[in-house]
Formats: sequence, structure tokens, C-alpha cells
Amino acid sequence: MTAIRTDVTDHHLIAQFKEGSMEAMETIVDRYENQIFNFGLKMCGQLQDAEDITQDTFLNAFKYLKTFREETKLKNWLFKLAATACIRKRRKKKCEPEHELSLETSFANKDGTSGTYDIPDWSDEPSNNVLLAEMKSVIDHSIKALPHKYRLVFNLRDIEGFSTKETAEILGISIESVKTRLHRARTALREKISQAYREGKNA
Repeated sequence: MTAIRTDVTDHHLIAQFKEGSMEAMETIVDRYENQIFNFGLKMCGQLQDAEDITQDTFLNAFKYLKTFREETKLKNWLFKLAATACIRKRRKKKCEPEHELSLETSFANKDGTSGTYDIPDWSDEPSNNVLLAEMKSVIDHSIKALPHKYRLVFNLRDIEGFSTKETAEILGISIESVKTRLHRARTALREKISQAYREGKNA
């Protein structure tokens, strides 16, 4: 017998939907719509793209939920649908950043070894709030500039809080691939943050 991994509320909603309740699907949408929309917005940076990804996600959920066996959490399954929608949209060239970081070169030192960067601490800075606002802009821009496959892993793992194993299952890749992509994404972001901080100090 297949183990049920959805939470109790989701399990009941799924059962009700399979019995023909449209209200159950509406409740599922209410529970997860904002999370899926925010994920789409972080991936693509455009409201219309995020709306398209959200719509595609729940249209597919409506289409396939009757065959969903609850071998994973409903949230994870929905994010898998959302990630697939993001990949499809990317292939249509609708949500590419103007410039993607080349992590294979940017995260390595000249001698070929990986660099290490520390996120600076602004707690003692007199203009702390201004610096934090500026740095948020740098971080947001840098995340959007990550290559798509690294951006997916970073958003799922570090922003949405999925485990490494869950991220691998959502994207259909190995755990090692998740770890590698996450390491490269984090390293590139730390470099960008440290660079922005150094430039700010020297300005």
C-alpha cells in the first residue's frame, strides 16, 4: 500500500476533489496560489509571467489531481508543476534575464579553485537601513541573473525552504546535482554581494 505523505487537510481536499467537489479545488488554489505566484515572480521577474505560471500550474493540477497518488506532499507536487511551467516558459524565451552570470567562470579564482566570499555585516554601519535596501536590490538582481537551472535550485532550496531531497524530486535531478548547483549559485551571489559592498565602501 502506498504511503500517504500529504498533510491531513490536503488529503481530505484531494479526496473531496476526486469525489467531484469543485469547492475542494478552489480551496487548494486558495491555500497555494500565493506561494506559486511568488515563486513564478522570483523565477521570471514579470507579473504576467508569474500569472501565466500560476495559471498553468493549477490547470495541470485540475487535469491530473485525480491520478495523484499522494506519494509526496501536495505542495511539493504543485511546485513540481510550477517548475515545469517555468522551464517551458524559459524555452519560449519569455522570461530570460538580460544577462546571465556564467557561473562556470565567475565562481572560480584565476588558479581554478573555488572562491569563498563572506556576506558582510552592516550592523555597525551608520547608514545601515540604506545599505540593506541597496543590498536587497543587488541580491534580487543577482538572483535573476543566475542561469535558469541554478535559479530554480536556489529559489526552491533557499527561498522556498525545500530540503535537498525534495528539491531533487521536484526537478527530477539527482541530489548531487542539487548540491552542485546550489553551491555555485550561493558562491556567485556571495561574490556579487561582497563586490557591491566593497564598491560602496570605496565610493
